[in-house]
Amino acid sequence: MKILVTGCAGFIGSHVAQALLDDGHEVVGLDNFNDYYPVNLKEARHARLEAREGYTGVRGDLADFKLLTSIFEGHAFDRVCHLGAQAGVRYSLQNPHAYEQSNLAGHLNILECCRHHGIPRLVYASSSSVYGGNKKIPFNENDPVDHPVSLYAATKKANELMSHSYSHLYGFQTIGLRFFTVYGPWGRPDMAYWLFTEAMLKGQPIKVFNHGDMKRDFTYIEDIVQGVKAALFAEGLDPYEVFNLGNNQPERLMDMIQYLGDALGVEPRMEMLPMQPGDVPVTFADIEKAKAKLGYQPSTNLKEGLSRFVEWFKAW
Repeated sequence: MKILVTGCAGFIGSHVAQALLDDGHEVVGLDNFNDYYPVNLKEARHARLEAREGYTGVRGDLADFKLLTSIFEGHAFDRVCHLGAQAGVRYSLQNPHAYEQSNLAGHLNILECCRHHGIPRLVYASSSSVYGGNKKIPFNENDPVDHPVSLYAATKKANELMSHSYSHLYGFQTIGLRFFTVYGPWGRPDMAYWLFTEAMLKGQPIKVFNHGDMKRDFTYIEDIVQGVKAALFAEGLDPYEVFNLGNNQPERLMDMIQYLGDALGVEPRMEMLPMQPGDVPVTFADIEKAKAKLGYQPSTNLKEGLSRFVEWFKAW
């Protein structure tokens, strides 16, 4: 198939594009290479893609509807995998308009292009953050998600609502994926596991929020990629679907820190801090629906996944 992957220079997008190329698909990648975190990492991810046969890269912004239209007019896509977005909960507190452009205008532009170019299935990135301050765990796709605690989460909930309306009105499939704390090689420098690794190797203390009383459903990148591919190609899906993609195993933040320290051969020094605005104390994915409809089955535990990340990080 010919597949558009937005956010192709990003963490998840670059891994998904690599996996699709491995499977023999043709991939067109779109990314704006913004400077939310160091662009050299995005360039390095993208250079690996550009070396591959069957890959075409386009530099541009999701909010540029004219550009997006020209990409859809120039290619007959069989699927669209929309992973491009402005990421980060904490950053949304300082730069809200970046989320308006990328996550709202950008998502609408993708929906409009899918509508007008007869795309049968759009798979897009949502987030576990839509569950907000929900107390009931594990988080199930049928749980209410009406109380986001960050603008980032609100934009992801909006993406789900927009997609539902387009599936209802125009008859193409939209499949939303609620990712739970994805980590691994080629990851994101703004995330805790990367920040901790960097600080530990420099002999600096790490900043531990909520005094370490946090749990996260850390999900290894290869498991996420398996779920994304299934969402792109699985048969028997409804016109509108939302799936949790997590590890179904919330881990204590303090355990994650210890695993990292062990992998690095460093004893962590910690600066204990209060909870940050927009954060939640626990995430925990109910993945029964993804197992049943996508055959999704995560297989990498946190200790092993962090060990692989550290190995990559030292080489990087």
